[in-house]
Amino acid sequence: MDIRKVTANIGADVHGVDLSQPLDEGVVAEIRAALLDHLVLFFRGQKKLAVDEHVRFGRYFGEIDLPLFRTASSPSPEVIVLDQKNPKGEGADSWHADNTYMPAPPMGSILQAHLLPSIGGDTCFANMYLAYEALSPGLRSMLDGLDAIHSLEQMAERTKHVAGASLRDKIDEWPPVLHPVVALHPETGRRLLNVNANWTVAIDGMSRNESDALLRLLYDHVRSPEFQVRLRWNTGDVAFWDNRAVQHYAVADYRERRMMQRLTIAGTPIQGISDAQRQAERETAHAN
Repeated sequence: MDIRKVTANIGADVHGVDLSQPLDEGVVAEIRAALLDHLVLFFRGQKKLAVDEHVRFGRYFGEIDLPLFRTASSPSPEVIVLDQKNPKGEGADSWHADNTYMPAPPMGSILQAHLLPSIGGDTCFANMYLAYEALSPGLRSMLDGLDAIHSLEQMAERTKHVAGASLRDKIDEWPPVLHPVVALHPETGRRLLNVNANWTVAIDGMSRNESDALLRLLYDHVRSPEFQVRLRWNTGDVAFWDNRAVQHYAVADYRERRMMQRLTIAGTPIQGISDAQRQAERETAHAN
């Protein structure tokens, strides 16, 4: 297996592995390590994965997280088929992490291109470690102690015109949750920015004006090109990203059919920085 970085800050191409076949433990361990290092992996020119092949690959990294709703094209409960011609306003065309309205959002997502438009339909990915680290020390210090409210409701309103989405029916099942604005990655321990335009509705404890202004600043910050990689899809390409440390954006610039098959891998509750950790850091900074 050959792994090659595609930008300085995020993304790598993985060559020499056939995702339609069973993988041994060593290969799986290499892929997991590469995911933690590069945050999003691109497996180019793969065969179109049957549902059982897609699910088998996903299960190497955790339990499958069943999607909240299925489209008419979705062949099984584990995968969702995104079959679109006019995608604007359907939620993927803004910077977001998947499903942070959940107490334990997905660990990662695995997406394959099955049918592509002749022009357009790229996907961009952004590194949330760097998004946090690029903020000023003062702003980082303030954000370290904040929580944000994540909710299904605003996406239910935004996608109410989309046939089959039916998110409005799920609001009672998924009440709003609090997540830290700055999260700790459960495997690397690194801090990352943890708010996104699809699911974050407010900063807890702030007025609406304060919250809106701070979230607007952070959403604009995430758009910085130096945090990003852009994938120009070919049929069969697979993208596997770490949903805990990556936001993505599906560019809605196409008017022909685009069909993608996706599954998500279950995650764990998001952890933030403890009061004791913040106090210890303040004392260290004061001592220095």
